[in-house]
Amino acid sequence: MAWRSHPVARPLVALALLLLVDFALVPGFFNLTIRDGHLYGSLVDIANRAAPLMLAAIGMTLVIATRGIDISVGAVVALSGTVAAMLVGGTLVIENGVPSYVSRIPMGYALAAAIGAALLCGAWNGVLVAGLKLQPIVATLILMVGGRGLAQLLTDGQIVTVYYQPFFFIGSGYLFGLPFSLFIVAVVFAATALLLHKTALGLFIQAIGVNPVAARLAGVRTAALTFFVYVFCSACAGIAGLMVCSNIKSADANNAGLLLELDAILAVTLGGTLLAGGRFSLAGSVIGALIIQTLTYTIYALGVPPEVNMVVKAVVVFLVCLSQSPQFRQLFVRRRAV
Repeated sequence: MAWRSHPVARPLVALALLLLVDFALVPGFFNLTIRDGHLYGSLVDIANRAAPLMLAAIGMTLVIATRGIDISVGAVVALSGTVAAMLVGGTLVIENGVPSYVSRIPMGYALAAAIGAALLCGAWNGVLVAGLKLQPIVATLILMVGGRGLAQLLTDGQIVTVYYQPFFFIGSGYLFGLPFSLFIVAVVFAATALLLHKTALGLFIQAIGVNPVAARLAGVRTAALTFFVYVFCSACAGIAGLMVCSNIKSADANNAGLLLELDAILAVTLGGTLLAGGRFSLAGSVIGALIIQTLTYTIYALGVPPEVNMVVKAVVVFLVCLSQSPQFRQLFVRRRAV
């Protein structure tokens, strides 16, 4: 059938199977309730918790599509959240006998500084990969270690608590009954999709992933586009860091975004993007993030030890890599023919 060849067909089937398992084994999984004008339920909770991962996966999609990789995403999340938390903070003031907390600086400036720090991280990666021609995994490994170390230096290894109430709306607020974080993801996804499909950007990125030498000879500015995708990936991670910091009402430089880059890579590959570059699916990456979060929810809901979650992810990574191996597919086809 034609639908089987659609890029998001397999991720959707996998997500549907997971939801079917939850429907059979988790009581009240599909129940939705409205309290105080807000929609609550397991499905809403999964989507809300998957929002930072979906943002990271959107940025990672463009990087992997150009034959690259970015393992510094988690460190950028920690650094962005740290900058925002330190600038927002919360100073107790008393007005007319009523105590309240105010931001240390205007919150807009704090958010801009946090995103700016993420953009600088992306520019660093872009210069190393596109300018100095370092291997992407080596270049981003530098920031993976150094970025989290910088965040820990800024906080002296301590958790920085935020008390300013409006800041919490980013990660735990609601708009029109749904989590505000989902609207942020929707805006980023829509803007990225428009850039990729309504301009030549998507075609150029795909050309770089298929054959960077041929793309450069054809006039594509491969270095500039490679620089752009790493900056964009870090920008998405910076927004995700604001979500995480806002949701937990603090900045934990030691644990915020830890191993998020691995989940983002897994989400992208689950969504149908080739690790070898070229073919990519932005919608598939978002679905892949939902698959990972649904899988995590299912494991916890069934009372399985949390350690099993890592083993399951490792098995999924192994199966995805096998499915993308031409030699393995040829071997399977030959056996079917015999």
